[in-house]
Amino acid sequence: MEAKTLTHPSLTHLQNPNIKPFHSINFPKRPTNFSTRCFHRSLLLSCSRNFTPQNQSCRSKSYCINPSQELNYERNEALGEEKNEDDEEEKEETRVEIKGEGLANQSIWNQIKEIVMFTGPATGLWICGPLMSLIDTAVIGQGSSVELAALGPATVVCDYMSYVFMFLSIATSNMVATSLARLDKNEVQHQISILLFLGLICGFLMLFFTRFFGSWALTAFSGPKNAHLVPSGNTYVQIRGLAWPAVLVGWVAQSASLGMKDSWGPLKALSVASVINGIGDVVLCIFLGYGIAGAAWATMVSQVVAAYMMIEALNKRGYNAFAISIPSLNDLLTVLALAAPVFVALVSKVAFYSLLIYFATSMGTHTVAAHQVMLQTFGMCTVWGEPLSQTAQSFMPELIYGVNRSLAKARMLLKSLVTIGTILGLVLGIIGMAVRWFFPNIFTPDPKVIQEMHKVLLPYFLALAVTPSTRSLEGTLLAGRDLRFISFSISGCVAFGALILLLGSTRGYGLPGIWFALVGFQWARFFLALQRLLSPNGILYSEDLRRYEVKKLGAS
Repeated sequence: MEAKTLTHPSLTHLQNPNIKPFHSINFPKRPTNFSTRCFHRSLLLSCSRNFTPQNQSCRSKSYCINPSQELNYERNEALGEEKNEDDEEEKEETRVEIKGEGLANQSIWNQIKEIVMFTGPATGLWICGPLMSLIDTAVIGQGSSVELAALGPATVVCDYMSYVFMFLSIATSNMVATSLARLDKNEVQHQISILLFLGLICGFLMLFFTRFFGSWALTAFSGPKNAHLVPSGNTYVQIRGLAWPAVLVGWVAQSASLGMKDSWGPLKALSVASVINGIGDVVLCIFLGYGIAGAAWATMVSQVVAAYMMIEALNKRGYNAFAISIPSLNDLLTVLALAAPVFVALVSKVAFYSLLIYFATSMGTHTVAAHQVMLQTFGMCTVWGEPLSQTAQSFMPELIYGVNRSLAKARMLLKSLVTIGTILGLVLGIIGMAVRWFFPNIFTPDPKVIQEMHKVLLPYFLALAVTPSTRSLEGTLLAGRDLRFISFSISGCVAFGALILLLGSTRGYGLPGIWFALVGFQWARFFLALQRLLSPNGILYSEDLRRYEVKKLGAS
């Protein structure tokens, strides 16, 4: 018997010169992995006594076999390859099933339980920001009604204008989550670097804006009747403005962590920042008597600390958050395609809330002070709906676009989110009304301000009760990439709310008229989003997903 040894870089191929051409059978080959080749080796060892391994990787070997054994080997090789291929397909299916497992395959009550567990840590992320402003409001209100009133237009410049840049957060979480799904860590690092650059540039632009145009913006919001509020408000704005670069960089870092499914790192950072802000307010405002300036310094320092901790949280996950890259034109277009419709919606909402403060400011010091308290507490309560929106954006895409696409399960998940939102809205509305009715002295001892607060408790409840459900619906629209509808619908709601504001102001309805305009704005958003999702052409019923693909500048 003659033995012949051949070496092949990827396969073990055996030839026998004694075999006739009639017996040559060609089976489809593909590169096999280590385990399959070693299996072939053990198989052949059983039918051959003499072999000479050429290396230890099982890539080339010498075997002494006869023609029948060669045919058996070829048959076993084919069977082994088919078995290995089936095993790989089975493992792949298992991975897909595990990935799709979760909220999609649970009952509605189990979904509710899972959502509550998922949104628990994330809730603190949205609470900490309004909590800082609420602490400022409570501490300043104990000292001066004038400074409390000045805090209204000042927070427009410091807080509401920052929401315009929320598009950076949405783009960051979306891009990072998509790249992680592709297991492309280098792309994640690149996206974090360019978005940190954009956040830093936007932060410095806002720093320059508040430095040179802050007083002008406050005068425009306060009006000529409340010119005495501008000096105190400008002090607050100038100090808070120093933290603009840190604020926006921190937002990008926070959103990157959320895109990585890490909510504890940002939560720790914002918790520490809230503690620093609270202690600073008490020490600087109450004990040292710095008033509104002390509150501004406390908030500014806490925001810088939070941004640094956000960056460190990213570094601990293996990314370099201190690496900043200048984005290319394609990078900018990608960010713009995601952010432009969201930017329009955010600007519209900021414009509407700014209009609320503008009309309230024109009604006198006590009215704007009461409006400031109610609006700050309203913002504190509405953030409880943001985790529901985040849940929709995290879990809906796999049900709408994923491998295990199931619109029926997506509708069931939406039902769970709306159910939680309805319960949460009612609870928040009742608690919010009770606190303002029984404990108004927490925010101000001025009886005239308290009287104005009590006038708007009913619209306060109606506006707050629907907000969590609305955020669930809008989060689902964001997950389905129905961005154009979101921008147009919210813009239309702003126009509708502004019309109610104008009518209420001209007919002398006072602060209740302003808050009923807010009720109309919130409920219009709810019904428009609900109608869109229940429509046969909506993302939860339509089988044609090409309409919702993100195209560069298409939605802009």
